[in-house]
Amino acid sequence: MTRRTVRIAMNGVTGRMGYRQHLVRSVLALREQGGLDLGNGDVLWPEPVLVGRREHALRALAERHGLDHWSTDLDAVLADDTVDIYFDAQVTSARAEALTKAIAAGKHVYTEKPTAADLAGALRLARLAEAAGIRHGVVQDKLFLPGLLKLKRLIDGGFFGEILSVRGEFGYWVFEGDWQDAQRPSWNYRAEDGGGIVVDMFPHWEYVLHELFGRVTSVSAHVATHIPRRWDERGKPYEATADDAAYGVFELEGGAVAQINSSWAVRVHRDELVEFQVDGTHGSAVAGLRGCRVQHRSATPKPVWNPDIPAGESFREQWQEVPDNADFDNGFKAQWELFLRHVALGEPYHWDLLAGARGVQLAELGLRSAAEGRRLAVPEVSL
Repeated sequence: MTRRTVRIAMNGVTGRMGYRQHLVRSVLALREQGGLDLGNGDVLWPEPVLVGRREHALRALAERHGLDHWSTDLDAVLADDTVDIYFDAQVTSARAEALTKAIAAGKHVYTEKPTAADLAGALRLARLAEAAGIRHGVVQDKLFLPGLLKLKRLIDGGFFGEILSVRGEFGYWVFEGDWQDAQRPSWNYRAEDGGGIVVDMFPHWEYVLHELFGRVTSVSAHVATHIPRRWDERGKPYEATADDAAYGVFELEGGAVAQINSSWAVRVHRDELVEFQVDGTHGSAVAGLRGCRVQHRSATPKPVWNPDIPAGESFREQWQEVPDNADFDNGFKAQWELFLRHVALGEPYHWDLLAGARGVQLAELGLRSAAEGRRLAVPEVSL
């Protein structure tokens, strides 16, 4: 076995998602397993270079995990010819500028969403990357979750017949920050810093719907800021200027309709933080992050509406659990492995910056739909 080192500049790993999912559970997890076996006698060894603005935080992370390389100077890191890949998990408002610099420096880029503040910026990044001839990818982690992988298996197997509708529920109560610390950073609730649940979640819904059910052809959305006053990490009150809830209806190519509610001001009364119910002519399924339950038409009971007597049956018990039938790895790590293979071997990879631009487009049109109070078409995007 020959070990090939790939050096990855990782910007934004002092944040919650960048640290937990991308650094610890993906890149460092690959190192713990001995690297990524490329299947040709080579093993790819990821070497992270931590990048950020807070020197003390970077130093502490490096010491905690035995890493030698970190820097607060992004330009110097991008000028280093030994760095192969630039990864971005910064706040949204800083992402496009950093990605532009990385592309200009000839680095392959892998990034969190949204890729830019608007569709024009997202398409510009995709075009720059194509012109530069680099490899580029966007995190679309939910496609690699066990629950959605099981759902994809059902779709590919023809379980549903004709798919009629998709209903999604996502969210949880994010504490205001006064009497309990908030679980999300305060910038998420300031529009001027790139915050808002539409900007955050509609890119996710775009790729989930696109990959599993068909391209989104129209959107109708209503957004709200249910909690107008919150407290930041220093305990200081601030006015929430970004939406914390969104209620969307998406028409899909082929005729199916998707309804997805997203909220940081909802208390959870479901099995998982996100669930999708898919109804088809031959069967239905409810998929979450890990689990998936089904009900085939041959086993569908015949409910009768009668509000005058208690329900005599447990509807949940009439559904069947879909077995794992496979070992599921961390979804972020699984996509990292695919992107690294794409860089090292040129294997096909279509979750690129153009796919990321579709997510930005849907968020942009969702906010416009809510502002104008009307349904909007979602045109196809291209380079």
